[in-house]
Amino acid sequence: MTINKFQGKTEEEALEKAKKEMGPGLVIMNVKLVKPHGLFGFLKTPYYEVTAAMEDKEPESLTVSSGIRRSIDLTADEKIELPKAGAVIPEPQRKVVPPVEPISEAARAVGDILHAHAATEQQAASVKSISTDTDLIEERLENLQQFLEKKLTDDAKAKASDKKMELETPHEDTDAGESVRIFRMLYRTLLDNEVDEVYINQLTDDVMKVTRKGSSVDFILSHVYQKMVLKFGNPHVINAKEKGPQIIFFIGPTGVGKTTTIAKIASKFKVEQGKKVAFLTADTYRISATEQLRTYANILDAPLTVVYAPEEIQAAVSKFSDYDLIFVDTAGFSHKNEAQREDTKKLLHMLDNQYKTSVYLVLSATTKYRDLKEICDIYRSIADYSLIFTKLDETSAYGNLLNIKLYADAEISYMTNGQNVPDDIAVFQAQEIVKKLLGGG
Repeated sequence: MTINKFQGKTEEEALEKAKKEMGPGLVIMNVKLVKPHGLFGFLKTPYYEVTAAMEDKEPESLTVSSGIRRSIDLTADEKIELPKAGAVIPEPQRKVVPPVEPISEAARAVGDILHAHAATEQQAASVKSISTDTDLIEERLENLQQFLEKKLTDDAKAKASDKKMELETPHEDTDAGESVRIFRMLYRTLLDNEVDEVYINQLTDDVMKVTRKGSSVDFILSHVYQKMVLKFGNPHVINAKEKGPQIIFFIGPTGVGKTTTIAKIASKFKVEQGKKVAFLTADTYRISATEQLRTYANILDAPLTVVYAPEEIQAAVSKFSDYDLIFVDTAGFSHKNEAQREDTKKLLHMLDNQYKTSVYLVLSATTKYRDLKEICDIYRSIADYSLIFTKLDETSAYGNLLNIKLYADAEISYMTNGQNVPDDIAVFQAQEIVKKLLGGG
């Protein structure tokens, strides 16, 4: 199948281009209105994009290998079928991170069953010939259930457990063995996405409480999906409908993208909702940061005031009493710099109670979990905050989002995935992240 995209000022023009180039046998797959991206995207004219397909004589396998990949729909209520027992996908040996903390009795029992089942699979694999065709493996990895199958056999030579069996082995009880396989695959997948083992154990313990002998794959996966979505909770976003002015502080370490994030959010409210926005910056340590924010302010035709000392913020805010939103950029500093930390804390608490304020801690998704925990602890001493995660486009492991959500007990509000203003930002979507954590593309 050949798939092409055609653009036009109108839908009819794009359709005409598609028919002219591909002929009468084409199939229209999608028609959408495209809004130009980039800093000046809102000044450009939208256009229509038509996706058309035509069946050709090439086999489907060639179409897949040429770069056209099928998407995965991983909603909770989908039918997910696991491979038959004994199916193994060979792959390079990789280092396995063993659990480092004791877990509940139920989880330990499951671990013993998992080990026994892995040994059975390894023995079966030794007498079964498996195709090593690279294209076939890549195609199978596009499907969640086969991705999880890969994780099941990922550690067939794991270190033997010396614990005694507390439950029946999988080959003695087919239903119990199937449940064990599912939990093992989930454990491996979440661990590979850098979810902390403490939270993986909590999740599996919670799901095991509602799992009974003979529970189906759909039942278990659906409960895991729902539990993870509930753990993320609802995002805490800026409510511009409230009477202003609202003062929104952005705090966080250097290099996480605070200034760009402020510009993205302010542009959304200014351009899409027509709100009156103003900027304050207390980042006087870096001239480049002030000039960057000034550039965005000029483009949005919004005022900018520099605050050189915490005592000046009250007067600066009073100048914009008729505005809806006032965005405050603070100095990024090392979480180990106590003097700058105290200045930021003082700045956040200098305003009168008559103003409605909110604080957002901006974090990079690429930062190590250990450092993220320390950052959260330091900034918790400054103020209560909601979370914004940046640079999701620079990582393939999203476990830190769940780790920090549970560790800091703070709502995740927004997430960014690029540098384009104002497009590369969105309200946090728990369902989307949970799909990625469970192995979806």
